[in-house]
Amino acid sequence: MSNKNDIKISNAPWWQGAVIYQIYPRSFMDANNDGIGDIPGIINKFSYIESLGVDAIWVSPFFKSPMKDFGYDISDYRNIDPIFGSLDDFDQLIEKAKAADIKVIIDQVLSHTSDQHQWFTESRENKTNAKADWYVWADAKPDGTPPNNWLSIFGGSAWQWEPRRGQYYLHNFLTSQPDLNFHNEDVRQAVLDNVEFWLKRGVNGFRLDAINFCFHDKYLRDNPAKAPADRVGRGFSEDNPYAFQRHDYNNTQPENLGFMEELRTLFDRYDSIVTLGEISSEDSLKDMAEYTQGNKRLNMAYSFELLTDDFSPRYIRQTIESLEQQMSDGWPCWAVSNHDVQRVATRWGKEHANADVAKLCIALLGSLRGSICTYQGEELGLTEANVPFEQLQDPYGIAFWPEFKGRDGCRTPLPWSADKQNAGFSSSTPWLPVPSEHHKFSIDQQENDDNSVLSAYKKFNQWRNAHAALRIGDIEFIESTDELLIFTRTISGSNEKLLAVFNLSANTVKTTLNIAISNELSCGIFQPAVVNGQQLEISGFSAFFAELETH
Repeated sequence: MSNKNDIKISNAPWWQGAVIYQIYPRSFMDANNDGIGDIPGIINKFSYIESLGVDAIWVSPFFKSPMKDFGYDISDYRNIDPIFGSLDDFDQLIEKAKAADIKVIIDQVLSHTSDQHQWFTESRENKTNAKADWYVWADAKPDGTPPNNWLSIFGGSAWQWEPRRGQYYLHNFLTSQPDLNFHNEDVRQAVLDNVEFWLKRGVNGFRLDAINFCFHDKYLRDNPAKAPADRVGRGFSEDNPYAFQRHDYNNTQPENLGFMEELRTLFDRYDSIVTLGEISSEDSLKDMAEYTQGNKRLNMAYSFELLTDDFSPRYIRQTIESLEQQMSDGWPCWAVSNHDVQRVATRWGKEHANADVAKLCIALLGSLRGSICTYQGEELGLTEANVPFEQLQDPYGIAFWPEFKGRDGCRTPLPWSADKQNAGFSSSTPWLPVPSEHHKFSIDQQENDDNSVLSAYKKFNQWRNAHAALRIGDIEFIESTDELLIFTRTISGSNEKLLAVFNLSANTVKTTLNIAISNELSCGIFQPAVVNGQQLEISGFSAFFAELETH
């Protein structure tokens, strides 16, 4: 006989509360031994993905590209780059995932293309061709300088001179990534057609890269300056001049919401498609709420708010409560690592970058309200790699070295076997080096260790699935000490109410719980806390779970 929790969770869409595993294909597994990971590599290691207990995979870009930004500069939206395989390989991946009941989410980079895309090749030739208005073109100021003060995230002006047209074009990222003109209806339709190509091929959803960057201010107004105290980066270095401006006009324009609705209309024609938007703006939490509003835009959104260095209970609580207060219709998605930021074990652990911190981050992320994204290697507790300057690949890191070392340190290949060349990733020299210290994190070593981070990841996912409140319940925070983050997860109208306590410090902490516990719970990865009535003693970098009395 089903209980209310079963009914509630069975009525929820598959993606609500899902664990999504992000695969960065260049670094996952190299099947043809050319030093670059590929789609056949994902297929060959799919049994590993199944063993993790995840609901979906998100595969970072594998489309045809000159790889100036490693796939986020697309030259053909409907084809696979040969370094990753073929369309037949992708179809096999879809079938493999379908047989395992694992959903496939792919990246879509809609706001810009590569400068080698045929659309741009035509557009840049002159001002009268059929694609002349498909990108953001503008005349120089009378003195020859760019049309306004907009800056590129990767450094310098966001405008590049094109002598063939005698105009500047906009690039919010690299100069080789020109921005499309979404004010042009033909552009929007062409983008929608490209998206539908993959819907017809059987994907289950899309992670929409930099989705708030599609539209620009058509009046090209200057961005206002920021005071030095306000130059707080979200996903970019704080010493980057990009942080010196409020980006009021080069992204997150009102017209973009209408395009979100056009996207949703397309997705709703297909069965159970999920959309996850990446939002990076001046107020990402507000925009996450707006971009998921009304059940007519995106299903979910995530931002860089938990991808910062701040590991304090106060900051995490304020971030989540702020979103909860603003998001009335949509569903949050949280990540503490991805391919753009320093690995969480290093970023949050700092001098305590060890297995205990990695396990705590797994449990904390998996206990928040929303769906969650795990970046490959996070389940192993990988630390940030120190890639020497002469081996850097990331143009961002090369430009801002040495103050900011870029994103290569979180993109090094996954270590499969401790004793094999390049940790079993490839028999050829990998595109990025496998750090010697990562061999000890290898999958073959951790799979046979019941106390490993990998074992903890699998155990926690399995345990989480048994508690509907952790997947889809409401969240409410409880006041505590500076070291502890405490909240409850509850499904309204049910008999399941869970307490979660996280000690984000290295020290053992004692606290009084002014709440009635009915049953202590073990997720199988932490030492038991000491409970004496309402007194709790919890070890450093540890978590405590319990069922609460309901009346």
